[in-house]
Amino acid sequence: MKHYTKSAVFFTLLMTSVVLSAQSTSSDLERIINGEHRSDKNIARNTFRHPQQTLEFFGVRPDMTVVELWPGGGWYTEILAPYLAAEGQLIAAHFDADSGVEYYQKSRQSFDKKMAENPIYSKVQTINFNPGVTDLSVHNGQADAVLTFRSLHNWLGAEKLDAVLSDVYGMLKPGGVFGVVEHRADGKADIDPRAKKGYVNQGYAIQRIEAAGFKLVDISEINANPKDTADHPDGVWNLLPSLRVPEGADEDAYKSIGESDRFTLKFIKPEA
Repeated sequence: MKHYTKSAVFFTLLMTSVVLSAQSTSSDLERIINGEHRSDKNIARNTFRHPQQTLEFFGVRPDMTVVELWPGGGWYTEILAPYLAAEGQLIAAHFDADSGVEYYQKSRQSFDKKMAENPIYSKVQTINFNPGVTDLSVHNGQADAVLTFRSLHNWLGAEKLDAVLSDVYGMLKPGGVFGVVEHRADGKADIDPRAKKGYVNQGYAIQRIEAAGFKLVDISEINANPKDTADHPDGVWNLLPSLRVPEGADEDAYKSIGESDRFTLKFIKPEA
């Protein structure tokens, strides 16, 4: 008969509790991802965007304060908001509501309407995020994680990436996570620092982000798509979900590719 010390028993119980908690958290996330509050159209994107694996890779937990940068129509907000509602906080850093850019205004109005129509989003805090313009110092040191999904190319195109990274660095707690998902350019192609076709060179992205003080801690191929050659005439927008098919081209051929090939990078703000 085996005999166990009190410390061994305590350690076993502790580890069992950790495993069960992780399983429960994973189950909750899966349920939310396929929840009734999400449209069939958005759920169909799960196949390409792997939200559960992506958020688990970034280490997002339900008790965290998470900032989602430029959430657009709220595809990831639909997942993060209910996941963080009970114990954490989601801050949606969206387009400036008073921006003079019509696209930004319409997108923000649509997002605000969506947040108001369903109580599942009642705890979401929406703030203006105009890189280099909006003063976000009130949020400094608040975030356990800051996440961006497919927006890096926009900031590169507008030459605002440095301003974005400065804001992110300020909002994060020391040791906090900066999670990045972006359309991946062909590594053999010339680097386009403005990412005019929506694709960003992975090495270039890492270089720019690390230069802002972040430390790369992991890379995942969760969102890789080897079918995407990243050389389409109109860039990433030829593919789903935009599917801007060139005149005379085979739409089914573009559909068969799916969404873009993407890199998934996990950085941290180093401890002081």
